[in-house]
Amino acid sequence: MVNSPNILGVATPMFDRDLSWVSFNGRVLAEAERDATPLLEKIKFLSIYSSNLDEFYRVRMPVLQALKKLSKKESNDIQQQDNLLKQATGTIHQQQELFGSILKSTVLPQLKAHGIHFVYNEAIPERLDDELSNYFLSNILAFLQPIEISNSKTEFFPNNNELYFLVNVEIEGKMTSHVLNIPSNELSRFYETTVDGEKYVLIIDDIIRQNIPLLFKNKKINGCYSFKITRNAEMELEDEYNVDIADLIEKQIQKRDLGLATRFLHEPGIPQPTLMLLIQQLNIGHANVVEGGRYHNLKDLGSFPIKDAKLSNEKWPKVVYPAFRKDITLNQQIVEKDLLINPPYQSYDSVLRFFNEAATDELTTEIYTTLYRVASDSKIVNALITAAKNGKKVTVLVELKARFDEANNIKWAKKMKAAGVEIIYSVTALKVHAKVALVKRKHSIRIQYTGLFATGNFNETTANFYTDHILMTAHQDMLRELELLFLFLARREKPSNPYLIKFNHLLVAQFNLQARFLELIQREIEFANLGQPAAITIKLNNLEEEVMINKLYEAANEGVKINLIIRGICRLVPRENINVRRIVDRYLEHGRIFLFHNNGSEEMFLGSADWMSRNIYRRIEVCFPILNNGIKAELKEILSLQLNDNVQAVYIDEEMNNIPVPVEGDLVQSQYAIYQYLKNKA
Repeated sequence: MVNSPNILGVATPMFDRDLSWVSFNGRVLAEAERDATPLLEKIKFLSIYSSNLDEFYRVRMPVLQALKKLSKKESNDIQQQDNLLKQATGTIHQQQELFGSILKSTVLPQLKAHGIHFVYNEAIPERLDDELSNYFLSNILAFLQPIEISNSKTEFFPNNNELYFLVNVEIEGKMTSHVLNIPSNELSRFYETTVDGEKYVLIIDDIIRQNIPLLFKNKKINGCYSFKITRNAEMELEDEYNVDIADLIEKQIQKRDLGLATRFLHEPGIPQPTLMLLIQQLNIGHANVVEGGRYHNLKDLGSFPIKDAKLSNEKWPKVVYPAFRKDITLNQQIVEKDLLINPPYQSYDSVLRFFNEAATDELTTEIYTTLYRVASDSKIVNALITAAKNGKKVTVLVELKARFDEANNIKWAKKMKAAGVEIIYSVTALKVHAKVALVKRKHSIRIQYTGLFATGNFNETTANFYTDHILMTAHQDMLRELELLFLFLARREKPSNPYLIKFNHLLVAQFNLQARFLELIQREIEFANLGQPAAITIKLNNLEEEVMINKLYEAANEGVKINLIIRGICRLVPRENINVRRIVDRYLEHGRIFLFHNNGSEEMFLGSADWMSRNIYRRIEVCFPILNNGIKAELKEILSLQLNDNVQAVYIDEEMNNIPVPVEGDLVQSQYAIYQYLKNKA
């Protein structure tokens, strides 16, 4: 825990953001440990944990190391950064021990009980030798590229997060060391076969190990050890407003995998001289050297080849909403009343239909939208291309700095541009994280607006496993404000004046978002001071920004009752009048909801913005009011179910531990309860 000065200069306690994130990933791992989690879902959560950890070492570990270097002048700062690094790496080590225990003591025996022999960290059964040698020679061998590194003149640069063996070979008494790639990007990481009714699943690493003598013929193999290197993923972008960002990003993508090594993960048992040779020859002395297990990149467990409905979560067929009608367009339904779509519980088809109708409706004149993370085979982008070819004016703001999605976004931006879509790239100094769309249609003598405001990306792939909320509305004043925002973004200028655009309905970061949220919290404080009921309920992915946290502390001190549902990073330390829940279940919690009691006249907002420094100070975010009472009631019910979850929810305590919610009365698993609620409501 660290103390951060509030607006009055008084130090207030806050959790460290990186330790909080590590705690969240520990909660993901705990889901794999739970007895109630179906077997194949346990494997999925192990995969998610491993993938998250890789990203932490690519993105956050370089920051921690840089902070330590910057702290050299102050001994207290050095000690604090040292402690943070030690705590983070120590906790991660404990989690990885648990990871191995879950896999070996739970997953492997349960797979075997179902007739599935996952050959993991054991000798390959002899009955498979011939088949696997044939697979090695006919499929794997073509991709193997051994490189000798014991020769000081050899230059070899291991790719980020790719898998390698270090192989020690002896011939005529002379020892040489070779790096051998494990081609898991070219081939499936797993090999599946059935012999005499028993299924076997093997990792290709082991198939290569067993058959290495077929590669190094007439040589003695004196050791084979797996390793991988994780590299810094940050891009070096200056805060500029008038540069060709697409070219700049493409150049940075090419450099990303050449970044400094942040972690060198290796198999136990590697001889010390061999380890030192490898570190020296690969020039990775500055990286964290971590002894791991026999296998790395266990995020690949996400592609585990066994599919069995009995060992997986029960399927929840998506709820069709609004009900499909041939006699009326979706646009007409939106004009009649606001609609709220809640994927993945409800089908994403209505969102696709929104864009498809706009693209083909002869009354459509203009379409505007933002794209942050685009699906690899995006139907939405194809609809925008169709719209442009149908003579509509289509303007798309593409965010090219969406981490790890830059190349895909550039690809689609170029394709849209070639089709006649006007492409706006955000500036390097400012990410556009808002999820909004606007359609203008001719309507008698005036223009009619319809639009989408969402908490998550317009991405039909992630909509299958991210919980989000999408408002479809024809609220003309709100949509005119959105049009003004699009016109401003097209100018690619710095929002130097927060009053440049007057937003009466929307809350837009860089303009009025933080100030408005502070006002809403202050209003609850004033009601509490008058002895009136005062309450705030907020659901976020991450809560990190210190001004907002200190304002919540102030509200709690004045008697405002605050309920928080925070999935990931939470720097706020729970105290009297503030409790914090975290929910991890089959879907990734992603929606942001803000509910203020307002002395009984409740105000509710949804939006794209977490309360993090980057969202508030370095991004364009849009939060929007829920004005329809029916939709507000629906969202309140969803919040209520989550606040009463005593199966998948945990409390975060004052020591940052994940504490199970006590079971009092009926069991409430909120995601299942929400699904049933929306299904019955439809």
